Amino acid sequence: MNVNKKVTMNNKSVSIKMKKLNRKNVDLKTTLPIKIVQFGEGNFLRAFIGYAFQELNKQTDFNAGIAVVQPIDRGLVKMLNDQDGLYTLFMKGVKKGEEIQDVELISNIVKSVDPYANFNDYLSLAKEASLEFIISNTTEAGIAYVGSDTADMQPPSSFPAKLTVLLHERFKHFNGDVSKGLTIIPCELINYNSDTLKDILLKYIEDWKLGNDFKNWLLENCTFHNTLVDRIVPGYPKDDIETYNVQLDYSDNLIVAAETFLLWVIEGGDALKAKLPFEKTTLDVKIVSDMQPYRTRKVRILNGAHTAMVPFSILYGNKTVKQSVDNPFTGAFINEAVFNEIIDTLEMDRDELNSFADEIFDRFRNPFIVHNLSSIALNSISKFAVRVLPSLLEYVTIHKKIPTHLTFAFACLIRFYKGTWNGETLPVQDSADIVEAFSEIWKSNDYSEIAKKVLSNKAYWGEDLTKIDNLTKSISVALEEIDTHGIETGFANYSKQF
Repeated sequence: MNVNKKVTMNNKSVSIKMKKLNRKNVDLKTTLPIKIVQFGEGNFLRAFIGYAFQELNKQTDFNAGIAVVQPIDRGLVKMLNDQDGLYTLFMKGVKKGEEIQDVELISNIVKSVDPYANFNDYLSLAKEASLEFIISNTTEAGIAYVGSDTADMQPPSSFPAKLTVLLHERFKHFNGDVSKGLTIIPCELINYNSDTLKDILLKYIEDWKLGNDFKNWLLENCTFHNTLVDRIVPGYPKDDIETYNVQLDYSDNLIVAAETFLLWVIEGGDALKAKLPFEKTTLDVKIVSDMQPYRTRKVRILNGAHTAMVPFSILYGNKTVKQSVDNPFTGAFINEAVFNEIIDTLEMDRDELNSFADEIFDRFRNPFIVHNLSSIALNSISKFAVRVLPSLLEYVTIHKKIPTHLTFAFACLIRFYKGTWNGETLPVQDSADIVEAFSEIWKSNDYSEIAKKVLSNKAYWGEDLTKIDNLTKSISVALEEIDTHGIETGFANYSKQF
């Protein structure tokens, strides 16, 4: 079956005939054994896990097929089945100043299951003798205990409950065979994701009275691995879809766009390295005994730079992350904050940290991804407390002085929460109580008083920051400079004093 698609060429709408994307039309005959059950079929997993395992198949003899499970009662399984599990991944980015693009037809999804439409089909996955891995990304809210879930529901509502049912079915089908345990690697963006998931599974085993034999099989023969994943995936490029369609000779309704950067850190030892030989590939997949340094690196450098730049750069007049790092003034400011203040507080190899930060700035400059500052301004107070403040405080501990750029960024955050700037409303997005509290604080005309009230709020920062030498004074001076002279001149004047 062929389909007609309309594309715009030379400012004219043209109808062209394209073949439907399926295995027959692109001459794919090999059927891969199901080694992976993947909970989630959204853009991120298809651009991250689908790609990673396809490269593992290509660059080694891994030979793994993926069975996708739709984790909620609506999703993309029907669309995946309509295309025989195939979709096109466009990867665009910047590496050392050079724009690059790769296009890959992902072909390792061999089965897609909607447990809400066919629960028995879902249970059949437990009986796959070749199955070795469980992968998931069901959003941060997905790894959660739901007390109303029961073992006889078809299916239970939560992902952990669904997984408990699947594992129990496998345990029963193979009569507790110790060789049929699974390697469980969740990719949800919460710290200690695997530990959290395992605790919930054990709770369901207890609640549902599934027995000690099953519990012991799970604990002794299944392995759980905490992870960190990092890749920006805008997803289906609906606003620019014609430029993607014209590059293909088939019709694809599941195109997914992503940046070229990919990092996957998995906790594990030699046994996991043997199961997942990513070290034989060109992918940046690290299997390490402790992923926390890598998580700290990402939170402090990538997320910290984002959070520090948002109020500062918006007040300056920038709209996007790319504008922020490309502008001579704001770009130099962010660079100094990252390379000379944030990195200075991290206990990892300095060359590795600098290399990681260079990659981050390449990602910030990616012309193919429009990252609006306003879209990452949500909950900036709590984000600053987690992502930036630890670097600021550690810098003080190490150097016995405040960091110039991070402290000025802190002042910009406080000024941002006033809510208006040069007669315009700022994109402050936070809880009503925080917005109201800052509204009250900014009724004062005394910058020192404003600084004291904000810095002393333990609910925001976890401690009274007025006890940090020189911090209250530096913030109050910065606030006055910002209001009096603006961001660029204000920072120049401030930096002469601190």
